[in-house]
Amino acid sequence: MERFKEFLKRKDIVISGKRYGIEALGAMAQGLFASLLIGTIIATLGEQLGIELLVTIGGYAKSVTGECMAVAIGYSLHCPPLVLFSLASVGYAANSLGGAGGPLAVLIIAIIAGELGKAVSKETKLDIIVTPLVTIGAGSLLAMLCAPAIGSAASAVGKAIMWATELQPFLMGIIISVIVGIALTLPISSAAICAALSLTGLAGGAALAGCCTQMVGFAVMSFKENGWGGFFAQGIGTSMLQMGNIVKKPRIWLPPILASAIVGPIATCVFELKMNGAAVASGMGTCGLVGQIGVYTGWINDIAEGTKAAVTAGDWIGLICVSFVLPAVLTWLIGTGFRKIGWIQENDLKLDL
Repeated sequence: MERFKEFLKRKDIVISGKRYGIEALGAMAQGLFASLLIGTIIATLGEQLGIELLVTIGGYAKSVTGECMAVAIGYSLHCPPLVLFSLASVGYAANSLGGAGGPLAVLIIAIIAGELGKAVSKETKLDIIVTPLVTIGAGSLLAMLCAPAIGSAASAVGKAIMWATELQPFLMGIIISVIVGIALTLPISSAAICAALSLTGLAGGAALAGCCTQMVGFAVMSFKENGWGGFFAQGIGTSMLQMGNIVKKPRIWLPPILASAIVGPIATCVFELKMNGAAVASGMGTCGLVGQIGVYTGWINDIAEGTKAAVTAGDWIGLICVSFVLPAVLTWLIGTGFRKIGWIQENDLKLDL
């Protein structure tokens, strides 16, 4: 057993929730952003401006989604070059065979294939053959055997959540908004979770509401301590910057969480906000305005499919209220109350920027 532990240590194979559930998941989200999401944005821009070149470029980016996710995951696992490059084939296979739940299939299979590749890397004189053979062979075999089932399971869970949201928009609006919003601020990837579950429609709108409330909420609530630098760092960057302060004093997290419990059902019941763009955008919030661009992309897709007549003023009002106005106002009000009763004190929200 000791020799096996030494082998794992030498190969930098760390079997832990942090390595797989935080680092690999976060990297997968970046791979999704660098392919599917940015490709969708570029293609949509091209379609709206009538520039065919942008549509083509966006198509190229979207076509390598699986490969980008797998390579990003391999990078987070510290895979050596031959393993890292070989994971592109694994990602393509897992994403293609995983269907709507492809991202989850890529996550699981790329982790296993990557660790197996690391285990044999530089162990033989035929490394240039053995390492890619093991990585691609094991990964592709796993994709053929498991990816359809993994994808179907993830898709089924996502569909169940979306069905429940359509059935009970108020209750599910609260639950999804709070949970996905919390995931965005935690050092895990809310975007990857939404992508893995293909979370779109009303459920995607509730997820977007929760993420926006965390980001905009913390930006506004901590403006006194952090000024404009902190406002933009959190508002269009990430609320994850507050995790250090949250660990020290967890109650500072309550205002944006409570606000998201209010904004979520408003998004689903009042504005009926739907995310029909890329599912990964549901978990992006206001980060680079990706969530809002995703909603707009969904509107355009719906118009193209004939399920929506046009983008109305009401659509824009709903998106702006859910993404910016309500998160800012509600979190500020709750946060101000917390300051008055002493639950939040000066510099509790201060960032080291």
